[in-house]
Amino acid sequence: MITGDNVFIATAIATECGILKLNEEMDDGSVVEGVTFRNYTEEERMEKKGHVVAVTSDGTNDAPALKEADIGLSMGIQGTEVAKESSDIVILEDNFASLATVLRWGRCVYNNIQKFIQFQLTVNVAALTINFAAAERNFDTFFWRNTARVL
Repeated sequence: MITGDNVFIATAIATECGILKLNEEMDDGSVVEGVTFRNYTEEERMEKKGHVVAVTSDGTNDAPALKEADIGLSMGIQGTEVAKESSDIVILEDNFASLATVLRWGRCVYNNIQKFIQFQLTVNVAALTINFAAAERNFDTFFWRNTARVL
């Protein structure tokens, strides 16, 4: 977690979100202040590449970061309109605990959409196969009837 604010608040949020375990040491670079991150070498920055980037904010100045992140989260009560419009998810009651519920529901909806698409593809392929077989049979019948008349 990289923070532009207080590292202790970020640590508490990281623990609440499951990034850190309770009483885990911060020395491994799991929670880093933005100033420290900007002073990293290019190689040190690339070590963090490939991770999903989530940005939380309530201010106007973080709008570009909210837009660029894989997922942007803004606060519904304390957040500015610019932050809300730039984010993917607005936490209406400004409570990170509700984020876990949002993620569970989101995953449930995503899984149901996947199952529906798989079902639709299966049904469509089956229908296409039946229609193709029926068309082939009708063509064969038509072809042989008309061929018999010509001969």
